[in-house]
Amino acid sequence: MSLTIHGIPASRAVRPLWAATELGLDFVHRATPYQGGATRTPEFLALNPNGHIPVVVDARADGEVVVWESMACALYIARHHGPPDGQSITPATPREDAEALRWSFWAVTACEADALTVLMHRMVMPAERRKPELASAAERRLAAPLGVIEQHLERQRSAGQAHLGAARFTVADLCVASVLNWARPSHGLMTAHPLTHDWIKRCIERPAHTAVKALGR
Repeated sequence: MSLTIHGIPASRAVRPLWAATELGLDFVHRATPYQGGATRTPEFLALNPNGHIPVVVDARADGEVVVWESMACALYIARHHGPPDGQSITPATPREDAEALRWSFWAVTACEADALTVLMHRMVMPAERRKPELASAAERRLAAPLGVIEQHLERQRSAGQAHLGAARFTVADLCVASVLNWARPSHGLMTAHPLTHDWIKRCIERPAHTAVKALGR
């Protein structure tokens, strides 16, 4: 079997790259950018007709598997390439699997668009192009979902579990932290949700995430 991941760390492709690195997998990284037409070639569109990164290609003994959509890519890698041993990022029980699924979908539907708006208009875009009013509106909308995860992390802490779905770091943490990390430029949101802020920092400071971000330098 061989695993190929198309995309760059400075994109949603960070999710499958991070998952594969956490698991110590031997994979091929095709540094395909989302700009410049690389995702619009006939070869790439044959993999993902949407023309978006990331794409994971898993060459298996029983046939090639192609996965796109970043959360699906990360969840697939964890489920099919990691040991469900209660130590890796792979869910080891139905409950852990459910936590990974529900929090990952929640992050995409409830948080991702507004978190990206905060990132772009608080930090990434040139100052003259930023629209603080857009960031402020996104921060107001994010207050409710961040309140949900803050309460969940408090319950987890009370149960002796420092992460979203288990006592250890799993793919649930990876997927959700990759989204909520975009909201960290909002000092107000992070101050109002200290458990969430601490959890995000613990996730992104993991050696595997640091190694993946270095791929883009």
